[in-house]
Amino acid sequence: MSSSSSSSAAAHQHPHHHHRRQGGGSGLVPLAALIKEEASTERRAGGGSRICARDEDAGGSGVGGEPAEEEARRQRPLLRYGCAAQSKKGEDFFLLRTDCPRPSTSASSSAASPHPTFAVFAVLDGHNGNAAAIYTRDNLLNHVLSAMPHGLSREEWLHALPRALVAGFVKTDKEFQSKGQTSGTTATFVIIDGWTITVASVGDSRCILDAQGGTVSLLTVDHRLEENVEERERVTASGGEVGRLSVVGGAEIGPLRCWPGGLCLSRSIGDIDVGEFIVPVPYVKQVKLSNAGGRLIIASDGIWDALSSEAAAKSCRGLPAELAAKQVVKEALRTRGLKDDTTCIVVDIIPPGQTIRPPSPPKKMNKLKSLIFRKKAKEPSQKLTKQHSGAGAVVEIFEEGSAMLSERLVQFFLQMFFLTEFSFVFALAPCL
Repeated sequence: MSSSSSSSAAAHQHPHHHHRRQGGGSGLVPLAALIKEEASTERRAGGGSRICARDEDAGGSGVGGEPAEEEARRQRPLLRYGCAAQSKKGEDFFLLRTDCPRPSTSASSSAASPHPTFAVFAVLDGHNGNAAAIYTRDNLLNHVLSAMPHGLSREEWLHALPRALVAGFVKTDKEFQSKGQTSGTTATFVIIDGWTITVASVGDSRCILDAQGGTVSLLTVDHRLEENVEERERVTASGGEVGRLSVVGGAEIGPLRCWPGGLCLSRSIGDIDVGEFIVPVPYVKQVKLSNAGGRLIIASDGIWDALSSEAAAKSCRGLPAELAAKQVVKEALRTRGLKDDTTCIVVDIIPPGQTIRPPSPPKKMNKLKSLIFRKKAKEPSQKLTKQHSGAGAVVEIFEEGSAMLSERLVQFFLQMFFLTEFSFVFALAPCL
């Protein structure tokens, strides 16, 4: 990753160190129980930016949700995926899991019946060494699952997932920083459960959705100070300084960085030496595909520094996932060369009964329409539709910037100050 800390910067204590995990003892409430209560409170109040998913995917009808779960299993899409990478510094890592068991969602389910599974795909792009990326790859999923309440219906599971992802990112950051290493990493973490996709991300790795019909949408936000005005304002409001690297003679070079530390990113896991201005709280988005399916491209900045989202999607259309991932890497190297670690995961979400993802139909238009729509076609598609508008449409279920989501969590956890088992949740406060 091109965004790195200055090795000469003095180490600064991260605010996570101010909060130690409270030891065992009677009367303490697990974090998962607090998340469940907070989600229930929000649902009763009707707050948040959540939009209800369609009934057939809710998983809450019938006794204990069991009939709906069985129907959901029959209608689950197929997943086909491929991964390709070229190493320059040895700091890119990835996670591929398609068999993660979801805790039982029905008290009446037979112990012999298999639990529903979900898939996890992640890209971790390290800097200042690979320790943070490796630690995140090996521990983040467990921390997310430990924050998830048990005994939920599928709808409740999906509803609680964004909060559990925030908690998992923060706990991973806190535990890695306790090791005293100065490495850091981006993290783009994707959970696929049926037709529902939940993405949590910090840094500048990216996940895009190429839906049927050729609509390309961003499921992440880049946390580069050079490009993200909101994040620059947050950092400076918190007391950090944003500027370029100064060289002899007073000239300023390179991208905007946060000082102290000199990191180009505003959010990451690790980076103990950059102070409290860089936070690990992820941007979270949850969407649901229509039953036409779609393709995810998850990649490190070695791809996105060379290709736009649209170019990456277009370069591999019509290819199966494994070949598609290789083609995206090949196209990025052809465009820019191997200047950074370059990693790409392609995941095809395929309707049941099909074996491969059908190619997106070419868009036909006459010369007059081409002239009219040329400017519009060049603009990046960053907004997802909130209602079904065709075979390739998606439904946006949940989207919040880190500050908004963490503010609700912090307010809730502050009310439970003397009960919470994991005091690391107060580390969310710096992003407010």
